[in-house]
Amino acid sequence: MAKDKKNQLSPEQRVELLKTLQTRFEKNMERHKGLTWESIEDRLSKNSDKIWSLYEMEQTGGEPDVVDYDKKTNMYIFYDCAAESPKGRRSLCYDRHALQARKEHKPKNSAVDIAEAMGIELLTEEQYRTLQKLGEFDTKTSSWVKTPAGIRKLGGAVFCDRRYDHVFLYHNGAQSYYASRGFRGCLSV
Repeated sequence: MAKDKKNQLSPEQRVELLKTLQTRFEKNMERHKGLTWESIEDRLSKNSDKIWSLYEMEQTGGEPDVVDYDKKTNMYIFYDCAAESPKGRRSLCYDRHALQARKEHKPKNSAVDIAEAMGIELLTEEQYRTLQKLGEFDTKTSSWVKTPAGIRKLGGAVFCDRRYDHVFLYHNGAQSYYASRGFRGCLSV
């Protein structure tokens, strides 16, 4: 099966992205103690589809960075580490069903659909709380997180933020959207 050309980076884009990721990696060593950039770059060099996903994360304001290494799966884990919910991924309802349920004033898209198109996953509540141990994120914004099926079945969706030096989990109708709410993604490489 031929690769989709639109999901390919030019050599220049690839070099620039790797340079940006390396600079961020070296500037934030507390996020990934014990890991080396060389091993991550080697893994990325063998995964052009993952590089494209990281490029999309970067282009939409996510500032992806390595936050963990899973020994069981032998995968490096990237999260969006922008201080606030990524600017290019805000004003979205939760998923396609919620988008279709809106009668008027529909947002441009949904968080789940954009994440899928980018080749990433929404953070779970647990992943979001792990991210918050690495710094202070979403002090002015909020981020949709992966919603449990039981909540979603009843029409709801969940999101998180950080206020008053605590991480909060909230609920909302899945069809709601706000200029200050986006989503954070996760990518395993």
